[in-house]
Amino acid sequence: MLDAPLPPVLADALRPSLAGLADQTIAAIGRELPDYARPLEGPFGRALNRGVHRALERFVDRIEDPEASDGGTRELYVALGAGEHRAGRSLDSLLGAYRIGARLAWERFVAAGEAGGHDPQTLYRLAGAIFAYIDAISAESVEGWSAEQAAAESERRRRARALARLLARDDVALEEVADLARLEGWREATCVAALVTSEPDADRLASRLGAGAVAVAIAEPAGPAMAFLPDPDAPGRRAQVEAALRGARAALGPTVALGRSSHSLVRAHAAFALVVAGRLPAAPLAVADEHLPTLLLHGGDPALAHDLAVRALGPLDTLRPGARERLRGTLRAWLDHPGQVQRVASELHVHPQTVRYRMAQLRDVFGERLDDAEARFELALALRAVPAAPADDADAVDQPRVGAPSRARRQAISTTAEPT
Repeated sequence: MLDAPLPPVLADALRPSLAGLADQTIAAIGRELPDYARPLEGPFGRALNRGVHRALERFVDRIEDPEASDGGTRELYVALGAGEHRAGRSLDSLLGAYRIGARLAWERFVAAGEAGGHDPQTLYRLAGAIFAYIDAISAESVEGWSAEQAAAESERRRRARALARLLARDDVALEEVADLARLEGWREATCVAALVTSEPDADRLASRLGAGAVAVAIAEPAGPAMAFLPDPDAPGRRAQVEAALRGARAALGPTVALGRSSHSLVRAHAAFALVVAGRLPAAPLAVADEHLPTLLLHGGDPALAHDLAVRALGPLDTLRPGARERLRGTLRAWLDHPGQVQRVASELHVHPQTVRYRMAQLRDVFGERLDDAEARFELALALRAVPAAPADDADAVDQPRVGAPSRARRQAISTTAEPT
């Protein structure tokens, strides 16, 4: 119904003025709106032409009978709005076209109403009715545009999730991934990196990451989520990722070719698990390939590191806890700086003679293993695999339980010279 009630007889005065008004309106739309400055042909052109004719006729019909059926006209304006979205345009031009139609209709209708002897007050109400009617048509087109936008966004999210799930698999043909990647806009992307994060909202994460990122929740409904970033090494990309995370814990896998995306995800998963376990720093972003030794020790079977430490460092178990931990620390420093007694002493904050004494103890415990390259490598890994336990304060004196050093060992301790 029209907002301003008008006398039904006004319709008789206005109807003759409809002749040619629609064509005049369409011509004005083509002149004044750049988007429509072309022959209005095809489905959209025909729909717009029909919409202009029907809008004018329906307006006059409702003056005569406010309860008249619109005969499905509403769906026409909803469809026009949806068509604008599909064409990749905003609603500005279509709503502008409606305003042009309202202006031209007002000019003709006022002249027809005056010629029909209608008083100025009626014509004022006619103006209000015209623009209220145009607002209603505009709202119908906004509804159609918004519904099409929602449908397109829903399809885009569905396609993005499908791409993310494909990239996570290692049994999918590259052609299948490439086809879906092109639909998602990854036309130039040849490499990708996986991201695993505690952010549970995959859609929000993908939106913040931008640049074509796709994401999907790993475990519904509360995450974590995984995302894939096309061209992850582009300038400024790392900073963009860190800003998008907003404090969420996350791990980034290595940059790989599109066909090896699952490899990046496996490593990102492993790094994220270590972030959760507290073995890797959480902020601002754990980059897996910057922590390869830690991943090597802890990123696979969690029992491997423990078993390695038990086997390699087992000989120290015969010592008291305090002595054991002091010798562990000394052994690690010595393996890091072999033969550099002064540097080891400085790192441990002890006297160099203490370092020599402890190394004599370690040689009693490990024997020739300290001279074997493979054994030293295994010891270095084992010392990093399992963190040292706090030393027992009651056991403050360096004193091995396995017996005092031999006479030859004591002589070596007292005569060892510092390396030059």
